[in-house]
Amino acid sequence: MKLSVLDQAPIRRGATIEEALQESVELAQHAERLGYERYWFAEHHNTNGLVSVAPEIMATRVASATNTIKVGTGGVLLPQYSPLKVAETFHTIAGLFPGRVDLGVGRSPGGTEQTRSALSDGADSGMGEFPRKLEELQGFLYNSLPREHPYRSVKASPRVNDPAPLWVLGLSEGSAKRAAELGIGYVFGHFISPAKPNAMPIYKEEFRPSVTREKPYGIVCIFAVCAETEEKAEELAKSQDHWLLSVGKGRDTQIPSPELIQKRQLTEADKDTIRQNRKRCVIGTPEQVRKELERLQVEYQADEFMLITNIYDKEAKWKSYELIKNEINHNNIM
Repeated sequence: MKLSVLDQAPIRRGATIEEALQESVELAQHAERLGYERYWFAEHHNTNGLVSVAPEIMATRVASATNTIKVGTGGVLLPQYSPLKVAETFHTIAGLFPGRVDLGVGRSPGGTEQTRSALSDGADSGMGEFPRKLEELQGFLYNSLPREHPYRSVKASPRVNDPAPLWVLGLSEGSAKRAAELGIGYVFGHFISPAKPNAMPIYKEEFRPSVTREKPYGIVCIFAVCAETEEKAEELAKSQDHWLLSVGKGRDTQIPSPELIQKRQLTEADKDTIRQNRKRCVIGTPEQVRKELERLQVEYQADEFMLITNIYDKEAKWKSYELIKNEINHNNIM
């Protein structure tokens, strides 16, 4: 079982933006030492607590501070951008760090309609254009646009020999089919919507080899919190529970401190939401986390898991990634 990290670069309540950004760099270095496969950054806009608004810049910064771990995005909001510009940005990063760069893209609008409009400078929504843009992006990356395409003579620069592999992030069978048709990598967002385990098998069954990859490869992204004891893991997960609750209500996106959590009064509806959100997570001891990941690996036919740990305690967050990776390594050796 391969493991990776998705980082939304959250701010812990009381920390500064600069501290949050530096913590992402340090966590990536920690993940590399532990042997994680890749380290990706999400893209979020118009929030007070998620500072990964330019994932391509974050990926470049982390690549410069590490040596072997693959870096990338999970993902660039393609509907809002030009496929050529995205291709050239990632050709540049791939040229700086050959063989280490991934390009993951998503269909999300990036926030509210007002935020989306500001992000695209008032242009019409490109949501319906996502399939076309995705296909064009692949064409620019690999110089494989059809001869009849109006941009066939336009070449993405710099013309690197090893383009960043293309991945699409999705939540549905439709996104799985799209990834399969284009022959690109697929990442399923269990951490957002865990209700459609059929998406990954469909991707695997319908995959067509392409200029991007010869065989299908699927990643499942999930929230994870691990500690030496179940009680400790549950205690740590409270900050993530409350963070998800707040995010779901469109409120504060900073991770709340234990002191703030103690002052909050939860309604029955809040408690039910937290219980439902737990379906997006795996929480427990190393053994418990491993067994649940093994179960989900079979259910999803996943080749890899990408973990998100958005808890308040920085040291416990680092320890969580360490405990999970060590448990998986130990079990693989046995």
